[in-house]
Amino acid sequence: MHPPASANRSERVHDSDAAIRQTDSDAALARLSAVRKGYLTDRFISSLLPRAQLQPLRSPLINTGTYVRSEAIDRLVEQWLELSQSEGQFCQIVSLGAGSDTRFWRLMDGPWKEQIGAYFELDFPDVTLKKAMAIRNPRSGLSTTLGHSELDLGGQALHSSRYHLLPCDLRNLPADIFPGLFKDYLSPTLPTLLLFECVLVYMSPEASSMLIQWFVDFFSPSTHTPSPGALGCTVYEMFGLEDAFGQVMMNNLRARNVSLPGVKPYPSLESLPSRFLRHGFTSAKALTLRNIRSNYIEPSELERISGLEMLDEVEELNLVLEHYAITWGVKASSSAASISPWIEWGLRPVKQLADIV
Repeated sequence: MHPPASANRSERVHDSDAAIRQTDSDAALARLSAVRKGYLTDRFISSLLPRAQLQPLRSPLINTGTYVRSEAIDRLVEQWLELSQSEGQFCQIVSLGAGSDTRFWRLMDGPWKEQIGAYFELDFPDVTLKKAMAIRNPRSGLSTTLGHSELDLGGQALHSSRYHLLPCDLRNLPADIFPGLFKDYLSPTLPTLLLFECVLVYMSPEASSMLIQWFVDFFSPSTHTPSPGALGCTVYEMFGLEDAFGQVMMNNLRARNVSLPGVKPYPSLESLPSRFLRHGFTSAKALTLRNIRSNYIEPSELERISGLEMLDEVEELNLVLEHYAITWGVKASSSAASISPWIEWGLRPVKQLADIV
């Protein structure tokens, strides 16, 4: 007798989710490698990886790509915090599909810790369960940053005064899951930055659109919130995979049972900002990692990382970086969008930064 079709579908979804979760492990191991080789500084990443000291190093190509991605997103986050400070407001950050990310701890270890009003991390329940266990492990040192914290939802959620780890499947209807998760922790009046690092590409375009729209609605003027906070969003992921290189990437991922349903609507760099503009964002822009590496990172930094390892695969590196992009968008208050300081948020070329200084 054949098993019920629903069981087969459930098993396939489970296997697919496991493969997606593995991509977070890959990214965390890549970051650990970049830290060990001196590209990045992150004293927390090893606390979230089992047997971190035994993990093999990644290639110079992967280390360089990890550096460019991290440097660009870190700069966008810090600019958002700086703008919040200039506006005299605390900032909220919501990291969706956070996985093994350490940004909260790195921010709390730096000059911007007093600017963070609330920090949220959302991911699959089994991911948040493991992260909560790692945080509560006294040997990790992660709980020291939090102060008093409490577990919730059978250990899958964790709350402290400023940090909230929340379990969910982001593909589900946001209206069904977010009110019960965020409760009163998320304020519609504070400037809030959403972070998506290789998340939306694994979701259907319809699901990702509903996800963004929920936050747009939450941070829109209403009777209860006449003056909502500015909403920013940063997306890092691959795009334009219809060429030969992209097809190779897709085939490699399929071999690992990973599909990219969210990549199809974005065949070009120019198409990426539409993800935000169709939801009424005030402005949006996208840059490839290749462009960021060439024009948005200081020459002294490029010289420093070039001395860390011999990079032989320059052409391959450029090809890879050309297929990954960072897109950012901001939705400012409609009453003063044209003069809002928030529309100035974004990466600036090195020359432009020098002119400002």
